Amino acid sequence: MPATTHRHRRYRPLHRVLAVAGTAVVIAAAVPATLAHAGSSGSVTPNSVAPGGRVNLNVTGCVTGAVEATSGAFGSVWLERSNARATNSAGGATVGNNPGSYSVTFKCASSGEQVTVPLTVTTGAARGGLGGSVGSMSPGQIAIGGALVASALGAGAWFLRRRTGHAS
Repeated sequence: MPATTHRHRRYRPLHRVLAVAGTAVVIAAAVPATLAHAGSSGSVTPNSVAPGGRVNLNVTGCVTGAVEATSGAFGSVWLERSNARATNSAGGATVGNNPGSYSVTFKCASSGEQVTVPLTVTTGAARGGLGGSVGSMSPGQIAIGGALVASALGAGAWFLRRRTGHAS
């Protein structure tokens, strides 16, 4: 009986390797099929832009043929694929001067499949960067901020002076 157990232990790592390899083959075969049927997706960057601004357009999933992007914000543009095997197409457009909410529709010329994403043309320049979410500060808010900074500096000076006093 111990000889049989020994033989099974000897082949057990081989069984594990074969099981892992078989699982990997099944998963690898399923992934392209899933991606091929996942459909198209599109994006507009930035999705909120000032009048006259430029947007980048990108669509993935149109395997063959050209892609047309249309919107009331910029009209119609054709997107280019990076190479013959690529499944994504990209391009850009300059939006008009009329603020509002628009849709951008990407249409695969070969399949007719369409994807629609939102685009907002703001009334003025898009706010961003440091403090982009703050409209304006009142004199009271500025005074409170200054008082907090002064308090922190004073407390730091007091602490450093106190430590120096104990060292001597």
